[in-house]
Amino acid sequence: MDMNAKVKWDGDVQFKGTTGTGFDIMLDGKSEVGCRPMELLLVGLGGCTSYDVISILKKTRQDVVDCVAEVGAKRADEVPAVFTDIHVKFVVSGRNLKESHVKRAVQLSAEQYCSASLMLEKGGVNITHSYEIVEVE
Repeated sequence: MDMNAKVKWDGDVQFKGTTGTGFDIMLDGKSEVGCRPMELLLVGLGGCTSYDVISILKKTRQDVVDCVAEVGAKRADEVPAVFTDIHVKFVVSGRNLKESHVKRAVQLSAEQYCSASLMLEKGGVNITHSYEIVEVE
């Protein structure tokens, strides 16, 4: 599957990204009018792995009502300031969720399905995962 995007300079350190599917994203090196490009990588990773986790949990008929991926990262001190470590914590809310299913969904995403995670790991980033289950009525 081919994908594409376009990024146009918008003055100073601001850029307008347009995805191949037609969505616009403002990027800003100072984070005054948009997100920083490296933040966008974290959002992409969080979205990719969350998609997997929710899909897997739905297939196992878990009654999920919410899922939040909290993504935190450390960067190298020297240029290029690449990510060295990333931690993704899933907060999964639902009714009577089975811990074994949540654990397995997170594991499958990390080890087999999340393209973003696997690509970053091949680039030398240490990625760890955890989860919390919140019971709702």
